[in-house]
Amino acid sequence: MVPILDEVFNDIGRASPTVVYVGAANGDNPEFFERMDGMIRKGRQCRILHAVLSPGNADVKKAVDLIESADAVFVSGGDVEVGMQVLKEKGVTAVLPRLHEQGRLFFGVSAGSIMLAKEWVRWRDPDDDSTAELFPCLGLAPLICDTHGEGDDWEELKAAVGLSPDGTPGYGITSGACLKVYPDGRLQAVAGHIYRYVRHGKTVTRQADVVPM
Repeated sequence: MVPILDEVFNDIGRASPTVVYVGAANGDNPEFFERMDGMIRKGRQCRILHAVLSPGNADVKKAVDLIESADAVFVSGGDVEVGMQVLKEKGVTAVLPRLHEQGRLFFGVSAGSIMLAKEWVRWRDPDDDSTAELFPCLGLAPLICDTHGEGDDWEELKAAVGLSPDGTPGYGITSGACLKVYPDGRLQAVAGHIYRYVRHGKTVTRQADVVPM
């Protein structure tokens, strides 16, 4: 994780930046926050502020003010659908894309990374593959991605790609790696290779990986 965070802080470009933590995907679990706070701050001069959104009595204005004042926004892991539902209910789904368009840096881990992308997959009935459907995410990165899915051969990623238009790629971010998306759409693998799957007709096939430069 160290090379990835070094890359993030280099891109922020400030000596002592403020990073706002968004934990909607895990219900703003304090233990998640403490773990991520320690990981991000280790050996770095920065402030980590928690924009709490999940509780019913959350101060949404305060959370949004924190997000808008930050040099970078970190979206933590948990459950993608839960996280997106919280952001939607609290009216934050329009705020984050606006900040991204203004040049704010966003980064995430696990479900948080998926939330930053375009869409993700869910099953209305977990026992019936025919009920799979896509639902919208934040769309800051104009692509579909999954994280640490090596163990199940990227089953969910391939399902998401299979529901997308022909030619759509999907990216599998391996454990310990990062997929960096530039404003012009260029992709860069950091600290590990990235799987790439593409839909052609009714088939989803693996293509050449995205590898570190």
